[in-house]
Amino acid sequence: MLLEKTNRMNYLFDFYEKLLTSKQKEYMELYYIEDYSLGEISEVSEVSRQAVYDNIKRTEQILEAYEKNLHLYEKFQQRLEIINKLEKRASHENVDERMLEWIEQLKELG
Repeated sequence: MLLEKTNRMNYLFDFYEKLLTSKQKEYMELYYIEDYSLGEISEVSEVSRQAVYDNIKRTEQILEAYEKNLHLYEKFQQRLEIINKLEKRASHENVDERMLEWIEQLKELG
């Protein structure tokens, strides 16, 4: 469950990072990407552990609200499912190289 939440937050952060303040970005990067503890972030930022915790929880809620309204992560997952189906189908059938190139291009776009 924890890994699932971490992965979700990392994706939401990737999609909506530009909508966050610099402090929100900093705390989320340190906590979710760099795997810092709340105590380590509070030391680096010279604020209380509680302030870091509150900021991270508030930012998580903000990211979830963005996703609820914009659905970028949901649409990304749907595209991945379709790409995986195309790849599976292409591996079982005789398809031309151009179709395989298109599938690769779709994967790169995410």
